[in-house]
Amino acid sequence: MFDNPTTINPSELSEETIELLNKKYKALSPSNRIKELYKDFQLKDIMLTSSFAATSAFLLKLVSDVNKEQTVFFIDTGYHFEETLKYKQKLEKLYGLNVKSIGATKEEHEFTTKNETWKTNPDFCCSVNKVRPLETIKKQYKIWVSGLMKWQSDHRATLDIFEMRGEILKFYPLLDITKEERDSFIEKHQLPFHPLVAKGYHSIGCSHCTVPGEDRSGRWNNNPKTECGLHL
Repeated sequence: MFDNPTTINPSELSEETIELLNKKYKALSPSNRIKELYKDFQLKDIMLTSSFAATSAFLLKLVSDVNKEQTVFFIDTGYHFEETLKYKQKLEKLYGLNVKSIGATKEEHEFTTKNETWKTNPDFCCSVNKVRPLETIKKQYKIWVSGLMKWQSDHRATLDIFEMRGEILKFYPLLDITKEERDSFIEKHQLPFHPLVAKGYHSIGCSHCTVPGEDRSGRWNNNPKTECGLHL
């Protein structure tokens, strides 16, 4: 059923087709999952996002080894750590990535800055600076590749490798990779960690909402919020 890029029409995916995709891809390694993606779907339909956070090099290395033409979208919230921007530049050069930055309109971003919206309404701040900028881009694609892993949060533990989210098919090639497997791959291939990892930051977002902490415990500190809204 999944032999060439024209076999699957992403606009006409049935629940049965997604179930078959999950069955097929669960048996594959992360690198082979990515290879198969470009056989089953066309490049023009595939969107890849990266936050260039703690261990983003893992997924970006796998994708760059398979398809150098893949565009990587980076949501520039305007509030990233300087270390994140330097890490982004390092990975761009290291893997020859085709990165495109997207962000909120100048007026909307300035509003959240003057209002310090992240203090009073972090959900709205994320909506303005992360979710909305990506919504426009999403309309141009059919499949969204993301590096989420089950162990990262309760919400992510409920996901499957392929899932329909609204009008886009989400693809998580690293979903069932354990923290130990991730770290082993990073060590084996000498992938660079985000520089703040050495300072105790294990999940890295905007500078005013991130503190050192295990897994995602340092995100939106002292707030029950665990997701920015992109993957809900």
